Amino acid sequence: MAKTHNLGFPRIGAKRELKFGQEAFWKGETGEPELLHLGADLRKRHWQHQSSLDLLPVGDFSFYDQVLDMSFTLGHIPERVKGLTGSELDNYFRIARGRSASDGGCNGVHAGEMTKWFDTNYHYIVPEVTADTTFSLNADRLLAQLAEARDAGFSAKPVIIGPVTYLWLSKEKDNSSRLDLLPRLLPVYSELLEKLADAGAEWVQIDEPALVTDLSRDWKQAFESAYHTLKTSRPKLLLAAYFGAMQDNLPLARNLPVAGLHIDAVRGHQDVARVVDWLAPHKVLSIGAIDGRNIWKTDLNGALDWLEPIAAKLGDRLWLAPSCSLLHVPVDLDSETRLDADIRNWLAFALQKLDELDVLARALNNGRNSVAVALNNNARSIQSRHASLRVNDPGVRQAVAAITPDFGQRQAPFSIRRTRQRAAHRLPLFPTTTIGSFPQTADIRKTRKLYRNGDLDEASYKSLMKDEIHQTVREQENLGLDVLVHGEPERNDMVEYFGEQLEGYAFSQFGWVQSYGSRCVKPPILFGDISRPQAMTVEWIRYAQSLTDKPMKGMLTGPVTLLNWSFVRDDLPHRQSCYQLALAIREEVQDLEAAGINLIQIDEAALREGLPLRRSEWPAYLDWAIESFRIAANGVKNETQIHTHMCYSEFNDIIESIAAMDADVITIETSRSDMELLNAFDDFQYPNEIGPGVYDIHSPNTPAEEHIAQMIQGAAARIPAERLWINPDCGLKTRTWEEVVPALKNMVRAAKGLRQ
Repeated sequence: MAKTHNLGFPRIGAKRELKFGQEAFWKGETGEPELLHLGADLRKRHWQHQSSLDLLPVGDFSFYDQVLDMSFTLGHIPERVKGLTGSELDNYFRIARGRSASDGGCNGVHAGEMTKWFDTNYHYIVPEVTADTTFSLNADRLLAQLAEARDAGFSAKPVIIGPVTYLWLSKEKDNSSRLDLLPRLLPVYSELLEKLADAGAEWVQIDEPALVTDLSRDWKQAFESAYHTLKTSRPKLLLAAYFGAMQDNLPLARNLPVAGLHIDAVRGHQDVARVVDWLAPHKVLSIGAIDGRNIWKTDLNGALDWLEPIAAKLGDRLWLAPSCSLLHVPVDLDSETRLDADIRNWLAFALQKLDELDVLARALNNGRNSVAVALNNNARSIQSRHASLRVNDPGVRQAVAAITPDFGQRQAPFSIRRTRQRAAHRLPLFPTTTIGSFPQTADIRKTRKLYRNGDLDEASYKSLMKDEIHQTVREQENLGLDVLVHGEPERNDMVEYFGEQLEGYAFSQFGWVQSYGSRCVKPPILFGDISRPQAMTVEWIRYAQSLTDKPMKGMLTGPVTLLNWSFVRDDLPHRQSCYQLALAIREEVQDLEAAGINLIQIDEAALREGLPLRRSEWPAYLDWAIESFRIAANGVKNETQIHTHMCYSEFNDIIESIAAMDADVITIETSRSDMELLNAFDDFQYPNEIGPGVYDIHSPNTPAEEHIAQMIQGAAARIPAERLWINPDCGLKTRTWEEVVPALKNMVRAAKGLRQ
């Protein structure tokens, strides 16, 4: 009989209860007991949702990030928070955010570095290691959650990040090697596993997604060393790899001394046959047959066609699961009462994916006839999507086919454009600007909600939004910024806002997923061919420009980010969807220029995020991704300055591709990494202008003028001063005006001081 289990469940709650609980705690509106109670309530609720599984996960819930949780479990926290007053939760949030609600920021602790979790839009807090790093077990959190689940009557499987992947995710803060720490780390893992066994855990899921990446011989040996050390542990280990195929690492994973192996059969289906044919007779095989990262229904009949022979061969040794944790999809499709009925019929969120898993298991264990109604309904949904005229637009396909190399070329090289742009814009040395968004106040959100619900007419809505734009422009002028933005009060999200105005997108009401901490996003659903019926931003930005004599930047989201931050269709190559998006953004760029806006920022925050996990696949992705940006950006005059922005993207290894984008100005995140991203410019002469972010907007700490000046001077040591811009790391929508104004004052003062 095939068994079912899950690798992880969305932790935020169907109504984002965790987000609101976190933010209330950080504001001091609630205390630690209230937050802990909320966590316990959410865990119990989520376990109840998964109660039909043979084994459900424990330890996948987190108050901020599962990697940070693992750091605390391993007793591995930065020196800067050791010895500070407050509880463990206070220190936890100090590392995550830079301070906790209880200390008011008086200790001045800076946040841990944050970066993308493999190739997803989830962010984790990077563990910091040195040659002197030590580890000590703190298993209280995990043991308490395991006891909660067992006391409530659930069959639980603890989930932890494996030792090799933990080190693989870490960053050396000196010249040491992460792998040298493995002998110190493994005894702590052994101790943890024994404590879990003492607490009644028969199985432990140990996540090692590093196995789907390129691994050197040293890292492969680390896997062998680690699991030969851990093989004497009492719990049975289910080694889980996901987000891709293991390829050349598959023999390594297959031969490790563990009781079970999980493979991602959605993104690594080619591994399935190789595992089934060579799996040791005593091992369990967990097949991730349901897509844990996208929201389309699974073709259940098609899945059964290839699963049935495997089930016949493996019997009880076959486990079924989603491909990865369901952290990356929304909670419940049943909440989507306003979603178009046809499109809704094509989708499955986390709870519906668990239902699909149950249907597959029952079909394998009892025959397809036992679930005939469910299979027939599923088949009709799959066929309906494939046949829908709403999905395929011949006009869009023809427009993509008509793209020529000229679409991606500017009229003149940067050296000529730069001279023209300087004459047109007359900006000072170290020009100051922001990344686009300003604080999204409660009044702004209320106005948008009233308009969306039909309780506010369009004229009143536009009037109120223009009032917000007017205030934002005046504030920027008072601060002395050189290049202004309109502040984006009309935008709910940098991707959703544009998707709502493009044909081929659909939108959920409650399709939230966690990006980091309390930051939740609601990805649009890219279901069909993309076109732009009308201008999307011109009215707002033209109005903002009418309020000031200073240059106003037009703000757009780039095609690659629109693609990577959407739930993307799986029936068309990503390249084709991206070209469609590029043509739509190109039209908007040209309309902005015609409206007199000659600085235009096209954000590609997710460019690096889309990189395949295997380097051999990078060139193909970068080829169409960079070309898509150039198609979108390059249909303008030499005097029009094209900006782009990338946040939390370590792109040292793709710097030549970044340069090939040929944006006149690129702004990047550098403050959390202590300007380490600028190492890319030591060996590569970046040809255009650059704005290294000089303060971390994700932390409530106010950066000192002297600190900002030091960061600018550090950047000027690597990049000619005349090519440097001064800006925050990212948009300011998540901050308050009380935080933004003093930070920007210090930024402007630092720039003016250095000009002198």
